[in-house]
Amino acid sequence: MSITDWTRQALPAMLDDLKALVELETHSYDKAALVQGLRGVRALATERLGAPDIEVVHDGGQYGDVLELTYHGTAPGTVLMMSHYDTVWPVGTLAGWPFTVADGKVSGPGAFDMKSGLVQSVWALRGLRELGLPHPGVRFLFNGDEEIGSLVSRPYIEAACADALACLVFEASGHGALKTARKGVGIFDVTVTGVEAHAGLDPKAGASAIHALAELVTQIAAAGAPELGTTVNVGLISGGTGRNVAAGIATCGVDVRVTDFAEMGRIDELLAGLRPADPRVTVTVSGDWNRPPMTPNPLSQQLFKEAQAAAARLGWTLEETAVGGASDGNFVSALGRPVLDGMGAVGDGAHARHEHALVEHIPARTALTIELISALV
Repeated sequence: MSITDWTRQALPAMLDDLKALVELETHSYDKAALVQGLRGVRALATERLGAPDIEVVHDGGQYGDVLELTYHGTAPGTVLMMSHYDTVWPVGTLAGWPFTVADGKVSGPGAFDMKSGLVQSVWALRGLRELGLPHPGVRFLFNGDEEIGSLVSRPYIEAACADALACLVFEASGHGALKTARKGVGIFDVTVTGVEAHAGLDPKAGASAIHALAELVTQIAAAGAPELGTTVNVGLISGGTGRNVAAGIATCGVDVRVTDFAEMGRIDELLAGLRPADPRVTVTVSGDWNRPPMTPNPLSQQLFKEAQAAAARLGWTLEETAVGGASDGNFVSALGRPVLDGMGAVGDGAHARHEHALVEHIPARTALTIELISALV
């Protein structure tokens, strides 16, 4: 039986597994839901693959735990397969948006981002085994905090990739293309502290934090340099206590995306140098760079060529793309390790109500993983 025939035959069971995971809601900030969700992920892996040879659970604290399952292969080396099980959707979303398969699409909270990819990764190892293909060992890493920056899981990801022959991230694809470049992400809060006063009785005594912040927002937004791949978005603003009070405090939340490491330094310098016109007002900046840029390193470039060749053997053409969103692949790439992202679903609508994966591509994407891993022997 060919790899493609096997994955097509496995599709109904894969959809059953996806349904089970989607119906376990796993909002990034709901610890109880994440605990239940990870139990579901572990149950899926052990049901389809048997007990792992090595199992390690890293405590996630208030966030989701990190689960590593290692299965020995028939050849030397290890391939790291990474999937996050948390979603952006609060518990209760499923009640108004149930798991559905219709018109060639599978939909539900987290179906596209990224539970389809998680299911595909498990079934890829099952396929390698059932088809009798030689393969390196496989280490799965499932984390529950990716959507909020992998605050707990980052060091475990970096350790897990250190000796891997290849690191495959099962985030959704870019309309079928693998994601070989991603922007780095900076998340910052700019807080302005002014002097409160009655806006009518004694306006000169006040130094409005809101007015000062308005000055700074234009400076911050102007720091974007699209020609360099840098975007800056002020997405949140809060502050003040009343219409008739010069605001004592105001804050804005800033999202920065960069493709060039040098741009990180420029943005840091700009934020550190923010000064409002009124000297009575003070500015503090908090936050940091959440993920470095993911740029194609030599090992990743070679791995993509191998993936292209694997797709060609299966009868189709594989493309690559660069995207503005970040993932855990950024951490791996920054260490110079071989990584391919976007190994998961083909579809659309990440973080939106029209989120969906195209059913017809699930077998092909799973076949690609099988073919690629078997070629690493």
